[in-house]
Amino acid sequence: MCEKQESGDFRGQPRLPHFAAPRRYDLFLNPDLSSCEFSGSVAITVDVISPTRFLVLNSADLSIDATSVSLEGKAISPCKTELVEDDEILVLEFDSQLPLGESVLRIRFTGTLNDQMRGFYRSKYEYKGNVENMAVTQFESVDARRCFPCWDEPGFKAQFKITLEVPSQLVALSNMPISEEKINGDDGVLKTISFEESPLMSTYLVAIVIGHFDYIQGITSDGIQVRVYTQVGMTEQGRFALDVALKSLNLYKDYFAVPYPLPKLDMVAIPDFAAGAMENYGLVTYRESELLYDEKLSSASNKQNVAITVAHELAHQWFGNLVTMEWWTHLWLNEGFASWMSYLAVDAIFPEWKIWTQFLDETASGMKLDALSESHPIEVEIKHASEVDAIFDSISYDKGASVIRMLQSYLGADCFQKALASYIKKYAYGNATTDDLWAVLEEESGEPVKDLMNSWTKQQGYPVIFINMDSNKLHLYQEQFLSDGSSGSGTWIVPLTLCCSSYDISKKFILKSKSDELDVDDLILHKEGSQETFWMKLNTDQTGFYRVKYDDELALGLKYAIQADKLSLMDKIGIIDDASALSVACKVTLSSLLSLLDAYSTQSHYTVLSCVISVSLKIANLVDEAIPDLSDDIKLFLIKLLKSPAEKLGWDVKEGESHLDTMLRAEILMALVRLGNKSTVDEGIRRFAIFLNDRNSSVLLPDTRKAAYVAVMQHCTVSDKSGYESLLKIYRETDQSQEKVRVIGSLASCPDKGIVLDALNFLLTDEVRNQDADYGLNVSIQGRETAWEWLKENWEYISKTWPSSSLISSFVSSVVSPFASYEKSEEIEKFFASRMKPSFERALKQSLEKVKINAHWIEGVRNDKSLAEVVSHLVQKA
Repeated sequence: MCEKQESGDFRGQPRLPHFAAPRRYDLFLNPDLSSCEFSGSVAITVDVISPTRFLVLNSADLSIDATSVSLEGKAISPCKTELVEDDEILVLEFDSQLPLGESVLRIRFTGTLNDQMRGFYRSKYEYKGNVENMAVTQFESVDARRCFPCWDEPGFKAQFKITLEVPSQLVALSNMPISEEKINGDDGVLKTISFEESPLMSTYLVAIVIGHFDYIQGITSDGIQVRVYTQVGMTEQGRFALDVALKSLNLYKDYFAVPYPLPKLDMVAIPDFAAGAMENYGLVTYRESELLYDEKLSSASNKQNVAITVAHELAHQWFGNLVTMEWWTHLWLNEGFASWMSYLAVDAIFPEWKIWTQFLDETASGMKLDALSESHPIEVEIKHASEVDAIFDSISYDKGASVIRMLQSYLGADCFQKALASYIKKYAYGNATTDDLWAVLEEESGEPVKDLMNSWTKQQGYPVIFINMDSNKLHLYQEQFLSDGSSGSGTWIVPLTLCCSSYDISKKFILKSKSDELDVDDLILHKEGSQETFWMKLNTDQTGFYRVKYDDELALGLKYAIQADKLSLMDKIGIIDDASALSVACKVTLSSLLSLLDAYSTQSHYTVLSCVISVSLKIANLVDEAIPDLSDDIKLFLIKLLKSPAEKLGWDVKEGESHLDTMLRAEILMALVRLGNKSTVDEGIRRFAIFLNDRNSSVLLPDTRKAAYVAVMQHCTVSDKSGYESLLKIYRETDQSQEKVRVIGSLASCPDKGIVLDALNFLLTDEVRNQDADYGLNVSIQGRETAWEWLKENWEYISKTWPSSSLISSFVSSVVSPFASYEKSEEIEKFFASRMKPSFERALKQSLEKVKINAHWIEGVRNDKSLAEVVSHLVQKA
């Protein structure tokens, strides 16, 4: 059979052939940080499993020394060595069939330390007044092949023995501890560092970092050394992350009933990093802003984000690294579970943060994306390596985490935890699929988990449940929810929860078909005689991944329950989030949504008001275009909705205030600035002027700076650019990445189109790290067209400079999504027709769909006959 194989058979295939597999890599790398080039060699122990004349592995952006390629132990060299660039594969053809069993494949190669933040790349930093290069790896998803030839798929696990030759004065890190370090030659310029051999792991988890670093360290309860590496002089900023890491590792060890698998854990802050962080086995890499926390310069939201990010990456050490998805179709097993676990850990470490109520932000994000026809299933078929990066999105992370929360709620926390521990033990050091997980959960719980969950992971979308009450019967009907107002064809097995006028009176049941009836006599015995105070809430505490549309009577009851403070924080959030989404889809009128918002006028908790703010800003962005005559009055109502809690919080920290109050102050002041509230804008400008003259002044603390920066930008014009120039001055004078991001994120919020263009052009300069450019794309509504023209004019440069899927997709979605006309959608589609690439194709299609959804919502709002009357009533009442 192997005699019929030809080298062309391997082109255009989604996966490597399985007739041979790596067992061990002996990798040597010698990077030159001055010339930004590297050389290396690899000896791969290969097990030939079935007859073949070929070895096919991955290689990209490497120069292979064809004369060095040999299969040692068999004394065979290939008769042909072919690099297939489009498929990023190296095809080695031999004259005769290869002997079965193990032998060692040796290859020498050279490459470039690129500036694209993928593969083996360079990151710039300042050390003792000089700009230096550090060498960093980022291999997920398919970029280990840019560092060394390898079987670059998660299913090909192997052991790794890594050796580096580096300048003597530098720190060199890898997944495992150092086994030997020796100075080379008499001049002592270089040293050779050998690392211990790793356990079985996938190529995308291999990691190397080389540069000048300081570190702080701690030890877990079972003796694991944990270090946080930072740029020299910044170690104190790593102390918070170290504390979270130590506590998370202890928690996960108990939860999974499996010790941390490696002898050490390093976490490193990298100045140039495309993702937020990367869970490399034993050597986790982070953007500086995701790992470092400065008591004086970081905001409360920065602190919380660091905690969640650290907990997420460390959950991966078990869920992803120890047990790895078999193929990228199952990416959600990594990301969904790590996202869910991070909230579990942070809730245990910081219970006062009420982090599970904030988790609903993740659910809302997943629902927003999954309400597009251009969404995708949680389990998405990957047909080529170039498609993988596009699924690192809110479906894999947020929807994945949300359906896990739904399943845990259905099975019970104890049962779920025991099942996960069994799963980790069963598949440790191996690979698993989604079905493997369901099988373990079924065995532990006795529930039909696979049938239930397949409807959530194998089809895209989710349902909206229509609920009507007739006498004592509930009529339930499900249809796929889509934001464009249409109905999809999906049907789900939905675990429903229901409570009635009290959380003590509740019911759980499964909706298995399109419609069903439920007798609720036992729940509503007390309804008679208390019509005004009766309420019913479906999806208790928002544990389910579905929306609910109530009939008018039930909707009125929930409005009462909100005003009377009868509902949990999660249910208050769920009701307004569902109503907002239904309004976008024109299933609920804007006048109904505004009336419901009015019921939230007495709310003061951060998590609820954060959702109210999000809905309010979405409405404010729409009304200028949809109904300019009512726009000012609607914004006046929204401002008055937020004014009372804003005045209570003020701009200054109160003694003894909570973490959540600090978070709320930042969000509510920003919202009032964006809504155009004059007194808030003026106060922001006043405080900014004081801060500009004295950076140590307490008048503008990290949490309120962004609101003040955006306030300053509201009054900038091309004829008076003083505010813009002042912000650039702050940007240039700070070395703190979180502060730089705050400034960049404010510049393009200016209503003046000339300033918007200046801000966008600034993103393309050397002053802005490539990783940070997408923060600056948050453009004012008035600047949308300017941003679109800018994107077109600079597209060739942008697409070359930001080739990674996540970054180029951010450019596309940030600039395209805010539009709201069918004509603009057609114009954008025409521009990209000849420029389409797999790296951003999904993002573009989703963005164009959002433009059409915005246009459809505008039509619905203009047809809302009662809107003017409702707005007038609300403004007078307020």
